[in-house]
Amino acid sequence: MQTNVKNTSLFDFHGKPSFLKALPLSLQHVLAMIAGVITPPIIIAGVVGSTPQEKLLLIQIAVLASGVCTLFHLYGVWKFGARLPAIFGVGFAYVPTLIAVGAQYGIGGILGAQLIGGITMMVVGYFIQYIRHLFPPVVAGTVVLVIGLSLYDIAVRYMAGSGNVNAPNFGDPMNWMVGLVTLLTVLLASQFGKGVVKLAAIIVGILVGYALALVLGMVNFDPILNAKWVAIPELMPFELEFHTGAIISMVVICVINSVQTIGDLSATSVGGMNRELKTSELTGGLLGNGLTTALSSFFGALPTSTFSQNVGIVAMTKVISRYVLAIAGVFMVFAGLSPKFGAVMTTIPYPVLGGATITVFGMITMTGIQLLIKDELSARNMTIVGLSLALSMGIAQVPAAIEQLPDGLISVIGGAPIVVAAITAFVLNIVLPKHSLADEQKEREEIARADAEASAKHHEQTSGNAE
Repeated sequence: MQTNVKNTSLFDFHGKPSFLKALPLSLQHVLAMIAGVITPPIIIAGVVGSTPQEKLLLIQIAVLASGVCTLFHLYGVWKFGARLPAIFGVGFAYVPTLIAVGAQYGIGGILGAQLIGGITMMVVGYFIQYIRHLFPPVVAGTVVLVIGLSLYDIAVRYMAGSGNVNAPNFGDPMNWMVGLVTLLTVLLASQFGKGVVKLAAIIVGILVGYALALVLGMVNFDPILNAKWVAIPELMPFELEFHTGAIISMVVICVINSVQTIGDLSATSVGGMNRELKTSELTGGLLGNGLTTALSSFFGALPTSTFSQNVGIVAMTKVISRYVLAIAGVFMVFAGLSPKFGAVMTTIPYPVLGGATITVFGMITMTGIQLLIKDELSARNMTIVGLSLALSMGIAQVPAAIEQLPDGLISVIGGAPIVVAAITAFVLNIVLPKHSLADEQKEREEIARADAEASAKHHEQTSGNAE
């Protein structure tokens, strides 16, 4: 007689561990993403001149949309949804473009262009099965590698006290002490901890860092006191406007973000599941992300994307249970419906978040390298990676170098090295002739043989002349 054994594994996508075992692992996903979710609407609210009520609405709906989007991708509907252990939500990748569009056309211009951008992503998702060969590991790996590298300054800024270098007390030694204690705790828990402590190393670090920050008087509880208990989102809180310039900018960044999604989903499958990304998962991820981005525009939520820091957590812990990530999604939904509940998470000081996430960003970088070495490290591929890194990180470090370019081009490439890396790697992969390591070795041997023959012939001629 065969008995059905319940799958409780943390390391199986369909595993369903106990709630108490899954909870801390879920919370570290929430804590890793919460700052990234609420920061874009805060930035955009300032750019478009939102009222305090509109600012709170943009934050609330961003949190809610992130939770719904994550659950949608975990379980999927028809062909929509990645069905991978990935977190989706309102992300940083769009911020430079949103700032440029918002400054000129306001929040209505952003949301109208976003609707078209989401539809464009769905088109890319539909055709990706026919063009996936244009995004081999050398392209996807380069994008993931640059994603990791481009996040380091965010973690360091957080450890120094804020995402803004002009903030009061930025770089204060006390901020660094809290950040480094948090980082040290994460390292100790991940390397020497056992069981849940080892797997939940990030949340352990956050708890220790938060306790220290609380003692030092660095925690501000005002957001909790001022937030409502319940707030239900409404349809069309902002009127959608459609402007050609805004639409072009948003379509371009949505297509580029599709490449980042390919990279993040590839990193999730390789780093967390030790296998290549399936075409159905990639198609579902892009279709689903396009759909949620388009629908979000009707509720005032900004565009959605994969969260690279959570990809890093999956790669580091190897916890891929859908149940674990679904709890994180449910938490985000509740946080979106109850601003007061979400406000609790926003009380975590920046140094604590920075100290906890910098190791995660390092794991993203290493996952990119893992993807790259799946392909041959031929001279061609090294040229693609090297030039993509040089241009993307170089422009990011010297933004003044592109200030005289057209505004539309600056809005696309100026704030995100990921965009430059993706375009460069994609174009070079198409343009450069493909040579395997064996072909290159054969070519080198032929050159060496020809050189040897030429040297021998020259030696014979020299000897003959001497005689």
